[in-house]
Amino acid sequence: MRTAFLAASLIVTSLLVQGRPDGGLPPLPSRLADTGGGSQLITAVAPAPGSTTGRLTWWDRWAGRWHAVGSAPARFGANGLTEGATRTQGTNTTPAGLYALPYAFGIAHAPAGTAYRYRRVAPDSWWCQDNASESYNRWVEPLPADCAPGEAEHLTTYTTQYAHALVIAFNYERPVRGRGAGIFLHVNGKGATAGCVSVPEYAMRAVLRWADPRRQPHIAIGTESGDLAVTRY
Repeated sequence: MRTAFLAASLIVTSLLVQGRPDGGLPPLPSRLADTGGGSQLITAVAPAPGSTTGRLTWWDRWAGRWHAVGSAPARFGANGLTEGATRTQGTNTTPAGLYALPYAFGIAHAPAGTAYRYRRVAPDSWWCQDNASESYNRWVEPLPADCAPGEAEHLTTYTTQYAHALVIAFNYERPVRGRGAGIFLHVNGKGATAGCVSVPEYAMRAVLRWADPRRQPHIAIGTESGDLAVTRY
């Protein structure tokens, strides 16, 4: 793990989101110290750490510049954003940081044109969040004996939110117990999330049609003020 701080304050304006080369601020990805090394990036930006809403934008890099492809309103955890490296499970906070996007999943079929590996949710699909389980922060089928049902998400229960989703690799490669599990980019529910990033269904489907794993897309979660570190895992 290495920590990279924002190269500049993330002040999101219509000028910045469009990335206009007219003397204004450069496109948002160009102001990040690290974008994951690929040529696609998703940015999820909140006005302040305590905000529950913000903006999701997905970007392509070509001809040496970042270009916004699409944008949509986003929702964050009910208690806003917090540093990913020090987050505590169960706090309803979204972890700020730079994360890989290992695979997609959903209750519904993948949108036409989806290039990502897309795992369909089955009746016995669960995401284990039990700190005592060997399957902590992993998809399991069926639920193993060491993962308590009350400490796991039964994915089929979230028919709206998990119609389509992308796994955000927060605390994923080498999980730290108690830091958090089951952080996704998914379809909006009724309000703020328990720590995930959510967007309207049309936007989630557009992101899945756009994302190309060969281009190593990552998601950068942060604030307009730039006062949260971007920690890359």
